[in-house]
Amino acid sequence: MRLLLIRHGQTPGNVLGRLDTARPGPGLTDLGLRQAAAIPDALRSDPVDAIFVSTLLRTRLTANPLAADRGLEVQVAPGLHEIDAGALEGLRDRASVRTYLEMAIAWGSGDLDKRMPGAHDGHEFFRRFDADIAAAAEQSEVAAVFSHGAAIRVWTAGRARNVPPTFAGENELDNTGVVELTGSPEEGWTLLSWAGLPMGGMALADLGAADPIGDPLDD
Repeated sequence: MRLLLIRHGQTPGNVLGRLDTARPGPGLTDLGLRQAAAIPDALRSDPVDAIFVSTLLRTRLTANPLAADRGLEVQVAPGLHEIDAGALEGLRDRASVRTYLEMAIAWGSGDLDKRMPGAHDGHEFFRRFDADIAAAAEQSEVAAVFSHGAAIRVWTAGRARNVPPTFAGENELDNTGVVELTGSPEEGWTLLSWAGLPMGGMALADLGAADPIGDPLDD
């Protein structure tokens, strides 16, 4: 199957650079709504036959224009939730954000025993995300999966056979950036493309936002 992993549109937390992973989470900014509206045309040549979102409101709002355009039901998959920030929830200082990113990116490199402060370890993250990707693969040939910046980066680094372990920390994924893979849970996944900018191009990017979740991990 083909798997399109799409990060949600911009949220107020993204603008502020705040760790914001609690359910149901915020909606989208005006820019985020425009980003979502650009998705149907950006994916016009992709024969999407199923749409999945996480339990966070921002993924559903991002998926709604594509669902309406294709006449598809939006299916909620709880395992697609963002990596829980735990004790770091709501923080935006550099040290807290870096702790969150370093912990998550370690999981993508295979160090699954590390535990997010006050939350889960990497085993739990991959268990839930893998389960919902497997469910999507059972019912579709081309699935659009709306998820979150850290979750998409880490899962791709951990599951794509053709990228190095450092991949999650080295590649950005802006709001409505899309990651395309092919394969299956049984045979494994191959990364086909990584479009880190918003669908619709730079006109829908916010270069002034403090959002760290989609950025490469700096030294």
